[in-house]
Order: sequence, then structure tokens, then C-alpha cells
Amino acid sequence: MAGLVRFGVSIEDKLLKKFDGLISKKGYSNRSEAIRDLIRKNLVEKEWEEKGEVAGGIAIVYDHDQRELVNKVIDIQHNFHEIIISSQHVHLDERNCLEVVIVRGKVENVEKLADALRSLRGVRHCTLARATTGKKL
Repeated sequence: MAGLVRFGVSIEDKLLKKFDGLISKKGYSNRSEAIRDLIRKNLVEKEWEEKGEVAGGIAIVYDHDQRELVNKVIDIQHNFHEIIISSQHVHLDERNCLEVVIVRGKVENVEKLADALRSLRGVRHCTLARATTGKKL
């Protein structure tokens, strides 16, 4: 494999056994891929800390019957149209909706959008899944 570097790691036996148990439960076939994923996860977190361009998803669950809430959700999304790539709306039941908004932009704008949606009355849950554009990995 081109560009592959092998290196050794010293680790306590007890910690290694816990790590092996964890990666086994998660379905990793070897330690190397699990370690690569841990490194990538930390690099993505660093991208968010550096406040550059990122990607992610905002998932909100809200009460469809809350007065004017649907219009407020739509208005907020229109105010942030420059960072919204896509959105999907799903009816969970007769009253609750799930909306997933895929975003790409500056950290500050992504967080402002998530906060604006989260703070609306009638929003039952809102979470921001931090991802990467892949440019820095």
C-alpha cells in the first residue's frame, strides 16, 4: 500500500484488552483501522475548534402542532440558505416531525443555525452532528 507507515505503540495490557473488546464490539477487523478512525475523529474535532469550513447535520424533532413553529423553522432555514446543502422532513407520527438539515460552511454559521433551531418553542430535540468536508484529512 503506497504511503503506508508502520509504527509501534506501547500500551498497558489492561488498556489494550479494553480497546480490543471495544473494537471487536464495533466490528473492526483489526486495530489499525480502529486507530485510524480515532485519529480522524480527533482531526475533525480540531477542524471545528479552528473555526474553518466544516460539514455536518442538524437533526431536529419538533411538534408539528405548535403554533407557527413550522413557519419559523422554514424562515430560519431561508436565513441560512448559503450553508444549507439539503434538508429532509419526515412525519414520525400525527404530531411529531423529524427534520435533518445537511450543512457546509463556517463553524460559527453552522452553530448559529443549530442554536436558532434548538431554541424554538416546540422543538423537542436538536442535535448537531459534526463532520468534515474531507479537505483536511
